[in-house]
Amino acid sequence: MTPQHPERNADSEQQSAQRPFSEAVAPLLSDLLYPSESDEPIEPVETYLKMAEPLTASHIKDWLMLPPSTYVEEQPEADFWAPVTTIEDWFGDDEKATAAKFHILKTTLETTLTNRQVFRVGNTEIDVYLLGKPAEGEPRVGIKTKVVET
Repeated sequence: MTPQHPERNADSEQQSAQRPFSEAVAPLLSDLLYPSESDEPIEPVETYLKMAEPLTASHIKDWLMLPPSTYVEEQPEADFWAPVTTIEDWFGDDEKATAAKFHILKTTLETTLTNRQVFRVGNTEIDVYLLGKPAEGEPRVGIKTKVVET
């Protein structure tokens, strides 16, 4: 049997292989809150940033159209994951389940994104972006959340 529309089959295979990052990661983000003084949801984010070199604070400010005076800093990726993937002795079943969900998210991002970087934007109410490169030539994508530090 030959397919009636071979170009449609090829198109649908290509579309599923190129499923947008946000659609692929969204199921992992449901019911996850990033802890700080105010527990905040995590959402997928897509950028137009395609440069080969590592991102800088200036790139982030340009992308987000922020004034030069806005505070932006890069932080180690491990610092982003430590509060949510570390299992503490006092954890109950709910906390262990949440840490396991964060570990799955971390593993997924590590296997699908290269050149990952974490940026903190602002003071007190800080937007946190974990961005990486999904494939050659594609713009950076990742996740975003907010932390409150007073």
